[in-house]
Amino acid sequence: MFRTPSAEINEEFVQAWAKKKVCSVADQQKLLREQRTDAVMPRLQKILDAFSKESLGIHHFTSVTGSGHDDYGRDLIDRVFAYVLGAESAAVRLQFVSGTHAIAAALYGVLRPGDQLLSVTGRPYETLEEVIGLRGSGQGSLVDFGVLYEELPLDREGKIDFSSLEKSLDIPRRMVFIQRSCGYSWRPSLSIADVQEICARIHHIQPDCVCFVDNCYGELVEEQEPCEVGADLIAGSLIKNLGGTIVPTGGYVAGRKDLVEKACCRLTSPGIGINGGTGFGLNRVVLQGLFLAPQMVTEALIGADLIAGVFEKLGFKVKPSTSDLRHDVIQAVQLGDPIALQVVCKAFQSCSPVGSYLNPLPSSMPGYENDLVMAGGTFIDGSTSEFSADAPLKHPYNLFVQGGTHHSHIKIGLIRAICELVKAEFLDLPQTG
Repeated sequence: MFRTPSAEINEEFVQAWAKKKVCSVADQQKLLREQRTDAVMPRLQKILDAFSKESLGIHHFTSVTGSGHDDYGRDLIDRVFAYVLGAESAAVRLQFVSGTHAIAAALYGVLRPGDQLLSVTGRPYETLEEVIGLRGSGQGSLVDFGVLYEELPLDREGKIDFSSLEKSLDIPRRMVFIQRSCGYSWRPSLSIADVQEICARIHHIQPDCVCFVDNCYGELVEEQEPCEVGADLIAGSLIKNLGGTIVPTGGYVAGRKDLVEKACCRLTSPGIGINGGTGFGLNRVVLQGLFLAPQMVTEALIGADLIAGVFEKLGFKVKPSTSDLRHDVIQAVQLGDPIALQVVCKAFQSCSPVGSYLNPLPSSMPGYENDLVMAGGTFIDGSTSEFSADAPLKHPYNLFVQGGTHHSHIKIGLIRAICELVKAEFLDLPQTG
């Protein structure tokens, strides 16, 4: 963190300096940007193949009312998502209110009293702590219902400790939970190769153990998805990658047919399972969002590369760094100061298409232990496939940035953030110029 003595700031000069800094990094990343763009085609081809295989037509855009029985468009969406995700079955439902809800349905659907749940990626994302029973009580958590929970810490580099994993499998485990994204942790996100190795080792020792992957933020980032490399079940949100920035709500579960059915029995009820849930007339939007998703994910990745490059050049710690491979759309920046955190969030918010006049302030959020500061002037409320940033208000004050419909928007936000950090005396122009 840099501080400069208070001095009169020439607004025009600071703007020019910030723009030059951002554009310089963007120029250096030109080859990487081209590689990101080239990767859109195979992802999109896979989606087009799914549409063609299922003979998608405009008659699939309509939905039924009521309980959603015989919603042929919804059933087609399930088959398309299963194909794209390399799964035996999928359930894409707007009734899932979030990725956490989809994950919780999968956990409650598969696990029974006395079952052993093991998290191999350390402490799960904060919103799952009350689902599992790590915080709160009496609300019907997994622990309340007699599910036994254990977690393995990551090693010093934030990676899977495979020796500890294999030892932990001396106990019969019904499910192993794998969080692909870093969440609010300062660790590398898992690659598809990591997921493959974890699943292979688990299935070698315990073939009947369910490998369940929280797939949030990772969809379409790499060539393969977790179900294609050994995962039995995955879940995620439609206001993240696969919604293409236009799906208004919802989530999905995908994987083995019997496990997807169990998850759906918790979303609806036993006896109804996957056969319930209308599309609310939004089947077209869900399908169009999936069609747009490869390009939107790529724009977010290009933006994340730029954020990493700019803040790294300014002297801040970032994860992943510019030299690391990227496995999801999240970019973490260690700002080191709560005020600097709010300055950057306010700058990003001021460049948002919606609610640019708002000032993000730390506040509590359902499911989170710490107060959060969030910048997210998005067309879909809470969408993290659009450009947004958030952070728990705790040391060392790491900011987590994700999404972006086009990387030019992220450039604009970065320029504003640099200018505001200079004004707030967190950057010294001579030292960083």
